[in-house]
Amino acid sequence: MLIRRFQEEDAEAVSELIAFTLRTTNSKDYSPEYIETYVRHLNAKEILRRAQVTHFYVACEGDKIIGCGSIGQYWDKTDESCLFTVFVHPDYQGKGIGRKIIETLEQDEYFLRAKRVEVPASITACGFYRAMGYDFKEGGDVPDEEQLYRMEKRR
Repeated sequence: MLIRRFQEEDAEAVSELIAFTLRTTNSKDYSPEYIETYVRHLNAKEILRRAQVTHFYVACEGDKIIGCGSIGQYWDKTDESCLFTVFVHPDYQGKGIGRKIIETLEQDEYFLRAKRVEVPASITACGFYRAMGYDFKEGGDVPDEEQLYRMEKRR
């Protein structure tokens, strides 16, 4: 497995990976309507947009993209960053791919310069982020209006 920076031609494959993962893994925690809203939003065009404003990485097994994740500046702050778009194909979950993606993001300059890194975590991924050292932001251990946990790691 190789983790590398996102390339423009990856956009469609990343969008398909996200859609499949949401429909498969996240379906136990979210309604079909909720998932389809995110599938429509995280299309190839949106992935390209995100890749322009973040450092976006993909995990590959041969020529197949099996995971992704990105990190960027938190709003306009230089000492805070945020993780985005972290997904692992369901067939590869539980095999350390997500951990390797997070480790890669945590070596990125956006992470290294930050005093605080936030992640909007799905209900499905909350336990994973807790295992990676992220905690609930301001003690808020309930999902917000977007049905996401706001988690953070302070450095």
